[in-house]
Amino acid sequence: MTPPFQKVALIGLGLIAGSMAHAMREQGLAERISGHARSAATRETAAEIGLVDEVTETAAEAVRDADLVVLAVPVGAMAEVAAEIAPHLAPGAILTDVGSVKQAVIDAVAPHVPAGVHFIPGHPLAGTEHSGPRSGFATLFRNRWWLLTPLPDTDPAALDRLESLIRAMGANVDTMEPPHHDLVLAVTSHAPHLIAYTMVGVADHLRRVTESEVIRYSAAGFRDFTRIAASDPTMWRDVFLHNKEATLDILGRFAEELFVLQRAIRMGDGQHLHDYFTRTRAIRRGIIEAGQDTAAPDFGRSAKAD
Repeated sequence: MTPPFQKVALIGLGLIAGSMAHAMREQGLAERISGHARSAATRETAAEIGLVDEVTETAAEAVRDADLVVLAVPVGAMAEVAAEIAPHLAPGAILTDVGSVKQAVIDAVAPHVPAGVHFIPGHPLAGTEHSGPRSGFATLFRNRWWLLTPLPDTDPAALDRLESLIRAMGANVDTMEPPHHDLVLAVTSHAPHLIAYTMVGVADHLRRVTESEVIRYSAAGFRDFTRIAASDPTMWRDVFLHNKEATLDILGRFAEELFVLQRAIRMGDGQHLHDYFTRTRAIRRGIIEAGQDTAAPDFGRSAKAD
């Protein structure tokens, strides 16, 4: 059976791109996979472990003759990479990305896309706190959502082709408008990450609690915060700088909610706290019922699971 793509080029060789490489090989979705990373050390590691069929010195070399190109670099690097690869993209190729912000990526990449190349922005809602070329695994996307934000003139056949590939890697696919995507992700990912970073930072600055006590006596809540806060700092710096408005909107709403809870605690309003926690607990049950997590005590997570 002929693979749906003859050559896939992965620009960036971290967790997401690496997992795509593993999944595509496992499912026979690409004849060849090339890859490029800015870091020489990353390229050396990728070549050493055989992550892709060919590791190139430049992004331009990687995309040559590729019928699918995936930009898996930090959002802040998208424009520079797009400008570099644009003259070397094959006519009819599909260009997508895996960035956590969509409108900023469209603004950065779309001006460089030559006529005849199908740019379809995307975002897989999957990940772990691990990064680098050794962190990927084939089942990362299984039963996770992969959001696409096609442009108004997106070719339906190219969109169908990309959606088929994503489903073949085990993910569910949905489409939405870029601004709506950025607002949704500000709620479900961006603001929670910033809150996690903040809570870990608070513990670091609270000198009445020693570092050894924070580590030794970490309860489940703080432990989960540290797992989230261990994520790639470059990626998250760029996410917040490029999804500023939506993140600030959600953080403002969070501050208002927090003030109400502070008042309830101060006033001893146990009924308000109980009612509030009951409502929020229902959201957790909904996530489990939707198959996006498990009720297992360890959340069903292994060292390489989300």
